[in-house]
Amino acid sequence: MSKDDHKHSFKENLTEQKEEAGTVRKIVAIILFSLILIVVIGGFSGYTYIKNALKPVDSESKEQIEVEIPLGSSTSQIANILEENDVIKDARVFRFYIKFKNKADFQAGTYTISQANSLEEITEILKSGKVMEEAVHTITIPEGRNVEQIASIYEKELSFSKEEFIDKMEDEEYMNELIELYPALLTDEILDEDIRYPLEGYLYGATYSFYETDPSIEDIVEQMLDKSVDIMKSHYDAIVEKDMTVHEAFTFASVVENEATTKEQRIKIAGVFYNRMEEGMKLQTDPTVQYARGEHKERLTYDDLEVESPYNTYYIEGLPIGPISNFAENALEAVIDPEDSDYLYFLHDFEGDIHYSKTNDEHNEKKKKYRSDDDKEKE
Repeated sequence: MSKDDHKHSFKENLTEQKEEAGTVRKIVAIILFSLILIVVIGGFSGYTYIKNALKPVDSESKEQIEVEIPLGSSTSQIANILEENDVIKDARVFRFYIKFKNKADFQAGTYTISQANSLEEITEILKSGKVMEEAVHTITIPEGRNVEQIASIYEKELSFSKEEFIDKMEDEEYMNELIELYPALLTDEILDEDIRYPLEGYLYGATYSFYETDPSIEDIVEQMLDKSVDIMKSHYDAIVEKDMTVHEAFTFASVVENEATTKEQRIKIAGVFYNRMEEGMKLQTDPTVQYARGEHKERLTYDDLEVESPYNTYYIEGLPIGPISNFAENALEAVIDPEDSDYLYFLHDFEGDIHYSKTNDEHNEKKKKYRSDDDKEKE
């Protein structure tokens, strides 16, 4: 091949490469444009749908619709009742609306609502009303109870079984729905694969009234979470000031709940736990071992303390991976505002009193004084 032929061939190849590169760029540009267009259209469609759902059903309607809200209805139930009566467009949007607007304290009663009412007007209407009925079930969930214990309590009073309640607690799809519904309370932290039950510690201990013969597990759970939100909101700023997440604060409160019984004891013990963490010591608290084992044991052995679990504070450093039970509000308050001291150790005696020590030597002396050598000491 001559020199001229080589030049000609090279030019042709170069031209073809340029054309191919141009074609690739065009295809990439078209694909990118298409993807952007899809995102924009999807976002615009979602925005338009929500914007429309926030508007009155019929701003020109003069019809008055009677709506009954039973006593004890959860926010989800109220939203569904309003949608069923055609006074709002979308129950889910309404639930998000009242969460973001911090609307609560809705009263049971009979209301007259128009399709012309805005969501703001409807939420104001729901703050007044008359009680329509007495509770069918009144159930007390004590503080310091875990998910399995709570399930057992409901099983005795209601129509579903403990296993059905537990199954719902392990339903990942339902947990994700709750995270969307309670964004200030629940985060993806509860979905960690090592967490036993995502809602452990979040089902607040209180007396609950139910106005249906067979309330659903979802309605029960959401009523309990509503109560947890109320407690959390009262202390949220203080939790943030302690540089903790809500999950960490609830976890800490659950440990304090199970380690002490009175408000004064909890304030002191929370202070001891903070001191231990600052010193780089493990928390070494027995209730976390009990939870890690999955069953209660009257006397723990040294083998029990070695259980390899993210809940066992003899095995891990710092707080457990999640709460070990629900808790009283004063346990959370103790975590937020503990007593300032130099104590690193505490010891339960057989009378229910707790003795505090600054040094290990002092702690060992109190062991000899208040507990026999045959008993498992608490640190």
